[in-house]
Amino acid sequence: MKISSQLLQKYNVPVPRYTSYPPANHFSSEFGESNYIQMLDESNSGTPQHLAFYFHIPFCKKICFYCGCNAYTMGRPEQTEVYLRAIKKEFALVAKHIDPARKVSQIHFGGGTPNSIEASMLKELVDMVAGSFSFIDKPEIAIECNPAYLTHAYVDALKQAGFNRFSLGIQDFNDDVLRTVNRDSSRIPVDELVAYIKKDRSDIGVNLDFIYGLPGQTVESFLESVEKAAAILPDRLVTFSYAHVPWMKKHQMILEKRGLPSSEVKMEMFLSAYELLKQKGYQPVGLDHFVLPTDELFASLESKELHRNFQGYCTRRTTGQVYAFGVTAISQLEKGYAQNVKDIAEYIATIENHHLPIEKGYTLTAGEMVTREAITELMCNKRVSWSDVANKLGVPAEEVRAQIAVNENTLAGFAADELIAYTSDEITVTELGAIFIRNIAASLDSAYQQQANSYTKTV
Repeated sequence: MKISSQLLQKYNVPVPRYTSYPPANHFSSEFGESNYIQMLDESNSGTPQHLAFYFHIPFCKKICFYCGCNAYTMGRPEQTEVYLRAIKKEFALVAKHIDPARKVSQIHFGGGTPNSIEASMLKELVDMVAGSFSFIDKPEIAIECNPAYLTHAYVDALKQAGFNRFSLGIQDFNDDVLRTVNRDSSRIPVDELVAYIKKDRSDIGVNLDFIYGLPGQTVESFLESVEKAAAILPDRLVTFSYAHVPWMKKHQMILEKRGLPSSEVKMEMFLSAYELLKQKGYQPVGLDHFVLPTDELFASLESKELHRNFQGYCTRRTTGQVYAFGVTAISQLEKGYAQNVKDIAEYIATIENHHLPIEKGYTLTAGEMVTREAITELMCNKRVSWSDVANKLGVPAEEVRAQIAVNENTLAGFAADELIAYTSDEITVTELGAIFIRNIAASLDSAYQQQANSYTKTV
């Protein structure tokens, strides 16, 4: 696949990633604890009925310069213990509003670096959930790991705790690139690490995550990393575009001084990796995932039942309303979103006073729920049908079209650029269009306005 510089220039503009609708920059500080409690109570009669729990572990042994997450350099061990106690108290405050008959389909640990703390602490949180709710058959219990801090004993402890999805943040196999971005390489050779994680456990899945667009990377060097990764045969291989947001994360300015690849080079990195992974038998899923044909994400894509939340792509089987815990964590419920405070001290103090640490949130209108469904379908399954959305939500198809303000001229422009095919009822994204799917989704968002310091560019 080739992309002209004209097409890249036309569509490489700031657009939301649409991990939520509306995007998080629309959340309001007028939304508080009482709003969240009402939303929690209402979530019991909402959809999906399954429960998904997210735990934010913000600690890192050191901060990578590309990081856009809410992360803190680890301090004294007591700080970690106090933080974990606060998470448990927050869970108790939230759990009393959740119907105990509902089942858990997914638990996800993100950060920061979840494996920067003792594995026994993570097990305590998994056990806490298991002590409060029952699980569906084969739930996903996932953790994001920095392989620099994984040992065989730590992996054993995670497996014994019930973890069955490991996302390994490799980022690049080139040690010079890693040093430039202040990240350490894997303690155990990655091929050996993956084999050890999957040893004697056919139910465990492994992701290898990479970032393209970092200083020191070239098309050739990134392709070498991807080829090395494909040879290891992880279930999923993810290629994230580096999101440069120095107005939010000041440490990213260090990377500017060290030289960032141009948009054209970044696109060539992605397309070269895309073609290589297809040759190796991987199937593209969503914005940035590549999966083996045996992976249930691919089966979900084929049946047009792929879903996604702040934690990434998931199947309808493991999809739940997301109840999130820890600093800056965002809950995603049927009727809206609630985000916790970002400061650890404030988070702990609020919970010690028996209050939920809500900083901001958003309650969706009926019309926005229509737009969310349409954008989610497009972003996940590369098509959206107004009649399908209407049937799912129980509203007239005309109302769906009116709510998302379909612009025929815009659609015609996408079609002329071979990004989509469309009829009066359906938009289908082409292989080329999948590269610019965020732009297509933004055209369905009547509230979208291009804001350079609110969104990252497409590439």
